[in-house]
Amino acid sequence: MRKYFITGLLILVPLAITAWVLHAVISTMDQSLLLLPTQWRPEALIGFKIPGLGAVLTVLIIFVTGLLTKNFIGKYVVGLWEKLLTHIPIVSSIYSSVKQVSDTLFSSTGNAFSKALLIQYPREGSWTIAFLTGKPGGAVAKHLDGDFISVYVPTTPNPTSGYFLIIPKKDAIELDMSVDTALKYVVSMGVVAPEVAEQAAQNNSCN
Repeated sequence: MRKYFITGLLILVPLAITAWVLHAVISTMDQSLLLLPTQWRPEALIGFKIPGLGAVLTVLIIFVTGLLTKNFIGKYVVGLWEKLLTHIPIVSSIYSSVKQVSDTLFSSTGNAFSKALLIQYPREGSWTIAFLTGKPGGAVAKHLDGDFISVYVPTTPNPTSGYFLIIPKKDAIELDMSVDTALKYVVSMGVVAPEVAEQAAQNNSCN
């Protein structure tokens, strides 16, 4: 009975969590329908709400925004908008910080999480997975003597939170694995070994 129960949990828990995350994301994106006039919303036109329609609208808005800002006029308007935001107290600091992070994460030329590393943390003799995010610069680099790197150490099993560290480059070991494989290793708390994860990825690509 216990074995069957655990087997059922292993099947249903990932499905339930996946469904919950998708529901939360789609429900949040559905809020974009509030941007439409009341008479244009699905419940007013056809009498009932269509789940996920707001998600489609959100994706469309993102696509159109990217399309419009790629031309000269769009870039000029975005430049004026950003210049305006930088002159608003509090808003300027929040916007500039978020923009720097998003530019690093989503830009095709960015180097966020470019490599998986093995470092000693939180003490010497204890090892953990970290991700290379770049090199320290500005005022920070002036106070560092030697070759240093910036790394992100994710927490387990939630890698979206973690610690930012600046360590000597010689203290980091570059791993021969992809960032995705290393993230799976972290999220699984070491249960899914890198070899297993890479083999599964290869099998899925072959199928």
